[in-house]
Amino acid sequence: MLCFSLQRRSLHSSLCLMKKMKSKTPAEQRWMQRQLKDPYVKASHALNFRCRSAFKLLEIDDKFRLLQPGGSVVDCGAAPGAWSQVAVQRVNSAGTGEGDPAAPHGTVVGIDLMNIPPLDGAHFLCSHDVTDPVTHAKLLELLPNRQAHVILSDMAPNASGFREMDHVKLITMCFSLIDLAEKILQPGGSLVCKYWDGISARELQEKLSNVFNTVQIIKPNASRKDSSERYFLARMYRKPVK
Repeated sequence: MLCFSLQRRSLHSSLCLMKKMKSKTPAEQRWMQRQLKDPYVKASHALNFRCRSAFKLLEIDDKFRLLQPGGSVVDCGAAPGAWSQVAVQRVNSAGTGEGDPAAPHGTVVGIDLMNIPPLDGAHFLCSHDVTDPVTHAKLLELLPNRQAHVILSDMAPNASGFREMDHVKLITMCFSLIDLAEKILQPGGSLVCKYWDGISARELQEKLSNVFNTVQIIKPNASRKDSSERYFLARMYRKPVK
């Protein structure tokens, strides 16, 4: 019955997309056709994830086990909330236990300039800037012991159409996460951040290596092969000496 239900949901979503295609431009139609063929889009509908990006974090966490029950997570650029959904499940911030009623409860705080629909187990700071000291102060209030175990970032700037400009903008946003880590990330903590490959990626990697013991590049299977999207996984945070 579960298999049939998932198939029915996926079929319903595909039919809705096909109806919408008739009124779209050729470029929009190409995008929607790609969505119809994308197995991760279908799976996200079937499993009630808010978007396909959930599978990128699931793959990363399945391999590296960053998100543990009882952990505290800050999700930067959280809209529409798919990564927060994964974090809520993995750190047990909604108290469901994922089969273990004794599992400790974690904390998930999501930040975005955009509005994010409510999610049980997550606290969202909508209309908030990751770089704003007001946001930092609110994070410290919300996080147990005023520290996070993990910082996640799938944030990206609005695309301008100029690839190199967009690349530099995203790298700059990632630099701000290093400043955020100094304020809220506990020693030994981890950071996952998206970047678009380009000339400034090496500089970001070097900056991360200054404050994390290990930094590696990840390209999840759920990340489209024709995309320059990559992720830095930085682990074992060391607070800089001043």
